[in-house]
Parts: sequence; structure tokens; C-alpha cells
Amino acid sequence: MAYINIEYFSDCLKRQTTVKVILPNDGMTQGNPHYDRPMKTLYLLHGYTGIGEDWIWNSQVMEYTGRYNLCVVLPNGENSFFLDGVETGRKYASFVGKELPAYLQKTFGLSAAPEDNFTGGLSMGGFGALHTALAFPENFGKAVGLSSALISYRIAEMKPGMDNAAANYEYYRLMFGDPDKFNESDNNPEELVRRIQKAGGKVPGIYMACGTEDFLLDSNRTFADFLRERNVKLIYHESTGIHDFRFWNQYLEPAIRWLVTGSEEA
Repeated sequence: MAYINIEYFSDCLKRQTTVKVILPNDGMTQGNPHYDRPMKTLYLLHGYTGIGEDWIWNSQVMEYTGRYNLCVVLPNGENSFFLDGVETGRKYASFVGKELPAYLQKTFGLSAAPEDNFTGGLSMGGFGALHTALAFPENFGKAVGLSSALISYRIAEMKPGMDNAAANYEYYRLMFGDPDKFNESDNNPEELVRRIQKAGGKVPGIYMACGTEDFLLDSNRTFADFLRERNVKLIYHESTGIHDFRFWNQYLEPAIRWLVTGSEEA
């Protein structure tokens, strides 16, 4: 397999950006049932304060690329929640959801079909993965969110002067926009689901998992309940665990297997 470091100028970010790509292109996957089908692509997003390589250092994602004939893309989204800001150079959702896939598909000949392209992530990147797939359903067929930072439920309540252990009001306003307008904005995953369904479109299939001791459990349950109410195709898991790679690694391979085969079962 090839582990590629790409640096190119992003029009969405208005600067040079670096992306890691894991490409199982050297024949090592021959002999397994996934080798005879077209390669699929997963855009795997990191958490708050993290970088794309966190997945390399803390999981077996490189092994899974060969096992499932899956190209894995590891972009860096800084602390953006992978959302588009109105400020110049802060279109992170468009970067991951549109610009980067088009660039890599042209460069490496990857499939552009939505059924061959997925998003995934943990914590902040879990939010970003769900949001990106819902913002660009024409580009992605499925999304995986592990312990997703669905703090959007708290954004509408933020007021000037408020803060929490992660950041202050000004940060949340910069990332998510005016709190008073959040619920109906492009940054709200629930609103995106409503828009897709109102237009008669297909909502991407969603896989979620969260630990029962995770501080984000309630918001993950709330979003899962919303998806069920809207009859969105959903796989949802809870099990003992906190907000760490020990928990996320329990679900990474089953989630990848579901992405490429439609089933968690080996």
C-alpha cells in the first residue's frame, strides 16, 4: 500500500494544505473478497485539537485499508468542526465535502459515485462526518460518527460571556454562526436532514456509536432518536466506554465493514 503526503493549494482554505492518503494500490489485497470490486474511499476526520495522523498513531486503519480495498483520506480541519465559515479561507465543509474529493478523484482515478464515498470521524470529526455527508448527499452514500460532538444542541443556548471547559462563546459563534439563528442554519445536521427529505432526496445511511460513560452520550441519543423519527437508515450502538481510542477502536472495523459491504458481520 502507499502512504502519501499531499500538499496542494486549497481554494476553499485559501492556502497550502496537507492531506494524508492511504492507498491500497500495490496488489497486497489480492486473494480477499474485496479485491475484485472497485475501490471505495473514506474521508476520516479527527477530533478537537487533533490532526489527521491521530488515526494512524492510535488505530489499525492502515491495516483495514488493505483488508477492505479502501482508500482512506485524512484531512486536517484544525478546530473548525469541519464547517464553512463566512470568513475568507474557512470553508472546511466545502473543502472536505466537495473540493478535496474532486481533486483526489481526478488525481488518482477514484470513483465519484456516492455509493463509493463515505465520511467518518470521532468527536468533533464525528460531527463533521455526519454534517458533511448531510450537506453533500450527492457525494456521499454513508457516514460514521463515533462519540460525535453533537454540541449543536447547546449552541442555541450560548450567550455572550459564556464558556465551558473546551472554549468560549466567541469560538462557538465563529464556528457555528449566530446562536439565535443556528437551528435553521446550514450548520445544523437536523435541519439538513429535513431539507433533504423535503426535497425528496436520499439521506445518507448513518452509523453511530457512543460510550455509556461518555460526556456526549445524551446528545448522541438525541440525534439518534431524531433520525429514527425521520426514518433515516441508522445503526446505533452503545457500550461501556469513555471518550477515547479504546472505545473508538471497538467500532472502527465494524463500521468500515458496514460502509463497504452493508453489514457489520465478518
